[in-house]
Amino acid sequence: MKSPKEIALDEKILGMLSGKPLKAAELMLKDKETQCLQNYANTVSIKRLGYNDHGPVHMRKVVMNAVAMADLLNKAGIKLNLEKEDAGSFEDSKIAVMLASFLHDIGMSVGREKHENAAAILAVPILDRLLSQIYRDKGDRNRNEKDRSGKNVTDKRVTVRSMAIEGILGHMGAQKIESLEAGIILIADGCDMEKGRARIPMIIKESEMGKAGDIHKYSSSSIQKVTIERGKEKPIKITVEMDSPVGFFQVEEVLLKKINSSPVKPHIELFAGVTGQKMKCYL
Repeated sequence: MKSPKEIALDEKILGMLSGKPLKAAELMLKDKETQCLQNYANTVSIKRLGYNDHGPVHMRKVVMNAVAMADLLNKAGIKLNLEKEDAGSFEDSKIAVMLASFLHDIGMSVGREKHENAAAILAVPILDRLLSQIYRDKGDRNRNEKDRSGKNVTDKRVTVRSMAIEGILGHMGAQKIESLEAGIILIADGCDMEKGRARIPMIIKESEMGKAGDIHKYSSSSIQKVTIERGKEKPIKITVEMDSPVGFFQVEEVLLKKINSSPVKPHIELFAGVTGQKMKCYL
């Protein structure tokens, strides 16, 4: 069963969407395999490994962050890669970004090391199942069926799946990513840092303790609010508010590194600071 927090986030996500992306979200939120994988990913992360939230709430937060950034880029007239490459529409990119965000951490159900690779493997049958309902072929004419844009629906389904897989594989920043869609997911993941994702307290393993571990723990706990909105000079403005200067460590060691690895970086304004004080501008 879903927690009240998950149900509330589901409603917010559905309220951000329309058209095919809304249908995709509705299908994803009803998918029992995805829910089980998200739940078990959190069990492994917290109970086995002593890490923070990598479960259904975190993945929903990333969906909301990613959808917000995709919409801001679109409103600024910036085409995402599927549209620039004439491989799809903004709607198709939005579906890929959203599905990848929902699935990016399911690999934690296997373990921490290279969990993005495990997530990609686990995601393929889920993506195939859901995308076949969004890009629906009809009868025996399936290979020739076209959507309203004139694209073959099988081609669109395969293309969107590939884009979603890139987003999943790239969310740790360990693998170089080239598309704006995948770059959105990388940053959206980094933006879920409010109170260190303290819906479930962060626990640092003994082998990681010491000065670095301590400062990471306290830094993440000091983040009070992360907002994503339209910027003044660039399409996306990210603001991080904290109750202690130690939060700058979290911004610089986690979020800024992800932004620097993302193709979306040229479109980002980043501000961070202690609530009530002057914000520091990073980008």
